[in-house]
Amino acid sequence: MKKTKKMMAGVLTAALAASLTACGEDRPPEPTGYDCDDWDWDKKTGTYYCDDDSSSHSGGYYHNGTVYSNKKALKTSSSYQSYVKSGIGSGTKGGFGG
Repeated sequence: MKKTKKMMAGVLTAALAASLTACGEDRPPEPTGYDCDDWDWDKKTGTYYCDDDSSSHSGGYYHNGTVYSNKKALKTSSSYQSYVKSGIGSGTKGGFGG
């Protein structure tokens, strides 16, 4: 019986940790299939940023299936501008895809 209690406690702890990690963060999953091993969430742009110095996408921002070479390229893209108008700060979920 002790083993069962320990096992259940472990399962509950893992479930609680997973739910707390996601709490308050409404973001898409990290990009996959790109040459970047370290994606960081950039709260200001609402996109992922490649923080992998050895990557060909280092310093790039991922949005809607595209990696932009820098923040300026991201912000001037029509896809991102549409996302900002419909998503960030408006209370609605905006154009994340890919």
